[in-house]
Amino acid sequence: MFSGSMVALVTPFFRDQEGRGGDLDEKALRHLVDLHVREGTRVIVPVGTTGESATLTHEEHERVIRIVVEQAAGRVLVMAGTGSNSTSEAIALTRAARDIGADGALVITPYYNRPTQEGLVRHYEALASRVSFPMVIYNVPARTGVNMLPETIARLAAIPEYVGVKEASGNMGQIVDLFDRLENRMAVYSGDDSLTYPILALGGHGTISVSANLVPRLMAEMCDMALSGNLSEARARHNGLVSLHRVLGLETNPIPIKTAMEIAGIIDSAMRLPLVPMDPDNRKRLTAVMASMKLVKDGSR
Repeated sequence: MFSGSMVALVTPFFRDQEGRGGDLDEKALRHLVDLHVREGTRVIVPVGTTGESATLTHEEHERVIRIVVEQAAGRVLVMAGTGSNSTSEAIALTRAARDIGADGALVITPYYNRPTQEGLVRHYEALASRVSFPMVIYNVPARTGVNMLPETIARLAAIPEYVGVKEASGNMGQIVDLFDRLENRMAVYSGDDSLTYPILALGGHGTISVSANLVPRLMAEMCDMALSGNLSEARARHNGLVSLHRVLGLETNPIPIKTAMEIAGIIDSAMRLPLVPMDPDNRKRLTAVMASMKLVKDGSR
């Protein structure tokens, strides 16, 4: 159902009196949706980790989904982030996304409370039993404190609501094991831009990308090339993006990508606490890579 380059969309904010992220910038959010439609992004994924979902109220969370769905207007699919460390809250958010009109949901593993593998299975079983909706499991141990193992994900592959998994463990051995265990019963998506090409080469269906916020067309073309079987051209495109992926990982996401988008003149980089502006030396490193790719807006350094 979902394939190709899918953007883990940032959430643009106005600056408050202290210069931090304040109210949602709806005009900028609508502009981002139009940008991705124009540049070939296949799926827009709002209110995930990159979208600072942890700092949004439930009302804001639903508002962002509604704006993205309205602005997309069927031109591109929308997969809304609806995960939580509370199963009941994940159910409520997923129902809201479905009722608003999203095409699917991205559901992160419960964070902080660190469930066992059996707890993860029961969490996702409960969610699927309460909400009939296409969902993608999201495994990102560095964020959540729990690693959902391949055998655990494979146990859920028979549930029709789970159409895929966003794999961001960073462990290629684990990802290879996952492909073997799933046996094409569920799509696998890259959750780490630097590993998108190898995951596509293994048979992945796409990526849910941070870098696509800045270079949507390049990411879309790389995925389209790989999915059409043109792995040599896809690899060349991947090689040209490695340095960008690297600097976008210098600090906690979404600090670097929002900074990069400001340098490129796309949006303001305002973020809500506890996220803070990028370290000046890291910003220089980011700007240098962007300048080499001609991504810097004149006067933005």
